[in-house]
Amino acid sequence: MPQNDRLLTADAEHITPADRIRGAAQTNLPFLCIAIPALNEAHYIEACLLSLLAQWPEGALEILVMDGGSQDDTAQIVAEVAQSHPSVRLVANPGRIQSAGVNLAATHASRQASILVRADAHCVYPADFLRRCVRDYLRTGATSVVVAMRNEAAPGHPLQRAIAAAQSSRLGNGGAAHRTGAVSGFVEHGHHAVFDLAFFRRIGGYDPSFTHNEDAEFDHRAVQAGGRIWMSREEPVVYFPRRSLDALARQYFNHGQGRARTLLKHRLRPKPRQMAPVAVLGGLAVSAAAAPFAPLLAAPALAYPLLCLAWGAGRAVARRDPALLLSGAALMTMHMAWALGFLKRIATPRPPGLPLASVQWKDIG
Repeated sequence: MPQNDRLLTADAEHITPADRIRGAAQTNLPFLCIAIPALNEAHYIEACLLSLLAQWPEGALEILVMDGGSQDDTAQIVAEVAQSHPSVRLVANPGRIQSAGVNLAATHASRQASILVRADAHCVYPADFLRRCVRDYLRTGATSVVVAMRNEAAPGHPLQRAIAAAQSSRLGNGGAAHRTGAVSGFVEHGHHAVFDLAFFRRIGGYDPSFTHNEDAEFDHRAVQAGGRIWMSREEPVVYFPRRSLDALARQYFNHGQGRARTLLKHRLRPKPRQMAPVAVLGGLAVSAAAAPFAPLLAAPALAYPLLCLAWGAGRAVARRDPALLLSGAALMTMHMAWALGFLKRIATPRPPGLPLASVQWKDIG
């Protein structure tokens, strides 16, 4: 069996990271451009980089950390890793946001690159993530591969554990396929991993006016353009959620705005699971407003937080982890922040930004 086929199909225990690195000059493996948008990711960036570097011959990949102007030690950490791994480069991302960073990486990609990998600094990647994703990309003929996510907390962060529990639950994620028991197969959307670089460029990459939900918006255009999205369930990535409720609220407020922008831009109908938080928020507002005149109508306004807190208590008992008592509060934060962001964008729609045709894609060798 040719070396490149062996690297893509052999079981993990048969191929070591050293095997892959030694075989760099002897294989015809696809050249990967890995884009990592980053902004103040000193807590996570080193673990993210190291989890990717051992997975592919360094002569057959480049890792571009697209820094949006970090004020912490992100740049220094990347520079230290790059001293031992010349395939790692820090690239300034003047647009700051993720969509702009990945698009810029697509223009900076080496002429050898045929596959664009989006990696997130908040994630740690399993040992065979790249191999399996590239294998599925080649095997299925997909234009992109998406993966499942597993939420975890860093040691010593109990609130982060509670937030991870909320995000991992069906109540928290609404049953999104890439967050709840994903099954391998063709899907409409998932957590982005691998792209056909030529296809990514052809449909204009991400919409650079999107600060959030750029992935779902891209997937909609990809399917409309004849693309096919494969969900790979074998290698879920480990995602570290926010560490505080205020940071979680900001994140989900922005997610809600991003989802509304996608619906408005493409004139799509929201799914029932997307409207559930909005319906809850509306019900709470009506109950609270009517309560002074009809006290019994305050019951729904009390029932929702009590149910969320009871759910959190149940998780804490089931897992014997007192920290999970806070998962009910995390659940409410996610729901209400998402709904407020969604409603704000619906009420104040903005132009979709620069037309995608204005993005100039070019190879920089």
